Amino acid sequence: MGKIYVFDHPLIQHKVSLMRMTSTNTKEFRDLAREVAMLMAFEATRNLPLEEVEIETPICKTRVNMLKGEDIAIVPILRAGLGFVDGMLEIVPNAKVGHIGLYRDPETHEPVEYYCKLPSDIEKRRVFVLDPMLATGGSAVAAVDFIKQKGAQDIVFMCLIAAPEGIKALQEAHPDIDIYIAAKDDHLNENAYIVPGLGDAGDRLYGTR
Repeated sequence: MGKIYVFDHPLIQHKVSLMRMTSTNTKEFRDLAREVAMLMAFEATRNLPLEEVEIETPICKTRVNMLKGEDIAIVPILRAGLGFVDGMLEIVPNAKVGHIGLYRDPETHEPVEYYCKLPSDIEKRRVFVLDPMLATGGSAVAAVDFIKQKGAQDIVFMCLIAAPEGIKALQEAHPDIDIYIAAKDDHLNENAYIVPGLGDAGDRLYGTR
């Protein structure tokens, strides 16, 4: 059964609070997203497998622990998930990066995949799915569905802010994945925006409206 991790680290909470403020401009918002992603990645990668290898220091040969293979993939949900990628790559620079794009069908209201490009060996990797906002959970559930269909088995979901409705939907659809959340908010409003939230993460990252 997957676990839910809500971060209580002071630096993460401070930076998320800055991102919520309407006075935070696009550049500041983008920088903060990268910084929060770095801090979250530090904790979310805690259980990566290690192996003992022999190295030589300036003093002598010794055996140390290093990551076992290059077994990480980062998959942002377009477009807002891109704001987390650089921060993740600061921590795991050898990770492979895939992308998945979704839109909601205006008639069926179901998520539709319009783009999906993943590493060819995705089934061998721990996959970090990135999306700043977990609101209704529809896009997150669909993204994990599509990624599993491509062969991925070990999946982690990371988001900046989550509503209880989105957490519930993702847990029910994919009870096997861990969910990492920088801040858990109160509820969704009538327009499915997270309250208090921070508005549209994509618009704030890229200066669009």
